[in-house]
Amino acid sequence: MMTLLHIDASARPGRSDRQAHGSHTRRLSARFVERWRAARPGDAYVYRDVGRQPPPPVSGEWIHAAFTPPVQREPWMRKVLAGSDALVDELIDADLIVAGVPMYNFGVPAAFKAYIDQVVRVGRTFGFDHSRKGAPYWPLLDDRPRRLVILGARGDFGYADRLRAMNHVEDAIRTAFGYIGITEVHAVAVEYDEFGGEALARSLAQAEADVDRLVERLCEAVRSPLVRTS
Repeated sequence: MMTLLHIDASARPGRSDRQAHGSHTRRLSARFVERWRAARPGDAYVYRDVGRQPPPPVSGEWIHAAFTPPVQREPWMRKVLAGSDALVDELIDADLIVAGVPMYNFGVPAAFKAYIDQVVRVGRTFGFDHSRKGAPYWPLLDDRPRRLVILGARGDFGYADRLRAMNHVEDAIRTAFGYIGITEVHAVAVEYDEFGGEALARSLAQAEADVDRLVERLCEAVRSPLVRTS
């Protein structure tokens, strides 16, 4: 049995296939999860909506608490880190993370950046020792295979080529998650949101088809894991 962690980061409520002004990323992430759970009904499922319930931004108190060794933390420090601990625990338990993350002004929504800041955490998801020669930082979530699926939406088009230098979504997420040890990343995105009409409809249809194929590929991959020989 696997654990699927489903995260939505859009500020828009609802799904664009059900509401006139619903979210495309919520639509894609829901589609992925529905098909995954139909294929693998025994897998555990956890949902986190950071778009509607964003984590708090990192504060000075948070930094002080996070960089204090656990055995030395005062009660107020444990309280400050309680929300982060819950998010980190979910991420550690997950085998597959499906994140609906739209592009806001060329980057991730502030709510998802706050999520990243809460889970990329010293002593929990990455290690640090300044006396360690060559590699003072190291990932802690590379202990087993974990996969990340990023499902995006963009107002313009061509962010994979024409506007590649202006796309700070997928690369930023890959960097943060790769830093803590999650390096297998898959991405699908809708474009033409600001254009609407046939261009958006074609992009949505293509993205949904890509999501369906990705579910099939990943389901097959987890059914046929690599066999280790001694």
